[in-house]
Amino acid sequence: MAVPFRRTSKTRKRKRRTHFKLSVPGMVKCPQCGEMKLSHRVCKECGYYKGNEIVND
Repeated sequence: MAVPFRRTSKTRKRKRRTHFKLSVPGMVKCPQCGEMKLSHRVCKECGYYKGNEIVND
């Protein structure tokens, strides 16, 4: 099994991991109630999706 001859430096390791990060979810404003919700999902506050009531309270 191959083993690295030299230790990977902190700088080289951090350069490699610059793109390894979390992304912010796509949040949009609900047209019914104005709360922030995930796009293409039913609103958790009012239960509407695309102008139709999906979930009843």
